[in-house]
Amino acid sequence: MTSRQKSKKQDLPPTAWAVLGLLSFPGERTGYELKKWADSSLRFFYWSPAISQIYAELRRLEQLGYAASTRSGPEEIRAKRRYAITDAGRAALAGWAAGTTDAGPVVLKHGLLLRVWLGHLAEPERLRAMAAGHQERTRGELAAVREALEHAGDTADWAFPELALRWSERQHLAELELAEALLADLAVLEASRGVPGSEGETSGQGPADAPTGG
Repeated sequence: MTSRQKSKKQDLPPTAWAVLGLLSFPGERTGYELKKWADSSLRFFYWSPAISQIYAELRRLEQLGYAASTRSGPEEIRAKRRYAITDAGRAALAGWAAGTTDAGPVVLKHGLLLRVWLGHLAEPERLRAMAAGHQERTRGELAAVREALEHAGDTADWAFPELALRWSERQHLAELELAEALLADLAVLEASRGVPGSEGETSGQGPADAPTGG
């Protein structure tokens, strides 16, 4: 490996390692098949890639010698390129997976909570409707996680992905509980607004003060 390749290796983003991780399971796969695998596993706890992202990472991995591809023959009506991990790629992935570098904090971007944060600009019933819609969507995601768990349980090579999916199942169940608690909090807040003198008053804070110190 050249010094330039080593530099690129060090700069690989987690998404590149995730794509290489998909290739680490037995068999060769097309970019489309990798997309389907990501949507049935990775998206529940880390990343939902666009097909363009997957192909961009595959090109990068090929340039580094971590992946190799073959093009289908004339027997297939539509030519396909299938990708597989190389020995160098598997060694690099194993080193990254077992690395001692901190995995970093969880990044949470909760669209519903951003709307709730701006609740002073919204009608209470609209916030309640959004929270209820979030519950319904979460139930759908929970069903998808459980379906993926059934498939993972039938595949010996998916023992560790199954653990990640079980974590995701518990996370979705917790999200449903949090949504229920949010609805209860909204009800309490809405009721408190009917108490004379409660609206807009906080102890020791003027209207321009931030709700937290600093």
